[in-house]
Amino acid sequence: MKTLTDYLRDAEQAHGHLCAGQVLGVRMAMLGLRELNIADPQGKDRKRIVTFVEIDRCATDAIGVVTGCRLGKRALKFRDWGKMAATFVDVQSGRAVRVAATESSKALAKSLHPELESANHQQMLAYREMADSDLFTVQSVKVQLPPEEFPGYKGERVTCSTCGEGINFRREVRRDAKVLCRGCAGESYYSLS
Repeated sequence: MKTLTDYLRDAEQAHGHLCAGQVLGVRMAMLGLRELNIADPQGKDRKRIVTFVEIDRCATDAIGVVTGCRLGKRALKFRDWGKMAATFVDVQSGRAVRVAATESSKALAKSLHPELESANHQQMLAYREMADSDLFTVQSVKVQLPPEEFPGYKGERVTCSTCGEGINFRREVRRDAKVLCRGCAGESYYSLS
């Protein structure tokens, strides 16, 4: 694994700036990988890891940089729970850990660096220095991954009987002997204008 400094430089380049969320995400991913004994996430271990992120903020980009997990590779899974947390799954061993930021870390960052006026600067510096146990909680968890959730899954492609669009990865809804995409089944996030 690279050093914290190296990952922060990579995260800044990938995300466009360095902020407290980036530092938190890098540290979170490094801890998750260490807990699973995954030393080379972008090399020999790159197909062992699937990561679930629970927030769509800066930390998620940093987690992707460290783990090598990407949406396009089907190795990064997003669950919109609004929590600064991620679950790292070793698909080879079946082991998984969920790492969540502690609520107390912001206050601790402020107390560690009161000389800095900006909360972001306090957090950026303190999050580099703080012990993992002050920044995060770690839980061993179980994650059931069906075959269609694995990176590289090549499943059947079906067509929605209403809109005619193709549906991959068993994401269709079957209703009254019809195959529907989730939008036509009523789960759409958009409406026609």
